[in-house]
Amino acid sequence: MIELFGQPMTAALLGGFGGILLGLAARLGRFCTLGAIEDLLYGGSSHRMRMWGLAIGVAIFGSFALAALNLANIDRAFYLGVHFAWAPAVVGGLIFGYGMALTGTCGFGALARLGGGDLRAFVIVLVMGLSAFAVLSGPLAPARMLLFPRSLNNGPPDGIAHTLAALTGGSVALIGMGLGLLLCLFMLAARDFRRDLRSVLWGCVAGLAVVSGWAGTAWLARNGFGAQTLHSHSYAAPVGESLLYAMQGSVRPLSFGIGSVAGVWVGAFIGSLWQGHFRWEACEDPRELRRQIFGAGLMGAGAVIAMGCTIGQGISAISVLAFSGPVTLASIVAGAALGLRQLIVGFRSNPV
Repeated sequence: MIELFGQPMTAALLGGFGGILLGLAARLGRFCTLGAIEDLLYGGSSHRMRMWGLAIGVAIFGSFALAALNLANIDRAFYLGVHFAWAPAVVGGLIFGYGMALTGTCGFGALARLGGGDLRAFVIVLVMGLSAFAVLSGPLAPARMLLFPRSLNNGPPDGIAHTLAALTGGSVALIGMGLGLLLCLFMLAARDFRRDLRSVLWGCVAGLAVVSGWAGTAWLARNGFGAQTLHSHSYAAPVGESLLYAMQGSVRPLSFGIGSVAGVWVGAFIGSLWQGHFRWEACEDPRELRRQIFGAGLMGAGAVIAMGCTIGQGISAISVLAFSGPVTLASIVAGAALGLRQLIVGFRSNPV
């Protein structure tokens, strides 16, 4: 495959495969982080939050199963290769979560909406991608590096399974698989959720999509001709990378992230056609568009500071049990809860 397409195209195809699965999960399974948070806080339903938790559990089990089978050296995973720092994980997560509430979706969700014909999502994707690169390598990069410095981890990986293995003398792979299995069982403990076969199915598909990312990039690292970082799906910096490729494709190579971004759009497009839900939509309220643009800018900046979004840190990082994953995800949920409260009920409570 590498000999036929070349390594960049192969990486993009592997990313596109998992991206299509995630796009289908978003459209056919209503797999959405903000929707899960909103349902839990204001809709009285935990189904979509359990669906998210099941995806995480499947991703953890599958990622460490790859390690147990020597199919992926997760010690080299991107999120374990950087020292964990509280400040960027918490601050970046809060900023991202608040921006997500203002926008009404995350970067992954915007791509899925764009696949259904929502032109408002196109604006969100553009602004988020530009914001991410402005903070990653643009004019705001020096401020980010000054306020939230990062350093490579040349020692033991900063991960939950690795720490437990060092304390107990156990196997990293078995500890990871056990924790993933426990999380899956906990999510499936609710009878009503178990009966919601659509949510269970697409939660598992989303988790396996992340596992496919680790498996694909590990295979490329073993068999490719050039250097290949071990990583999985994320939708912040790769969105900006995709915008740059659209403008400079003749001088910029394809990558896993670009393929993943395109894959989500394709999967969501197929899913919307399958359901008969594809229709062009635009924003008729300038105030709504202003809020969404501001929120998208916050998401791009917050994701770069935290080194990941709801998918990147919320599933991919947690799938290798990096310390940054649960901390960032908790911060995203807190930021989203704050933003939803502001939008839905306001900060002032009514007098009794």
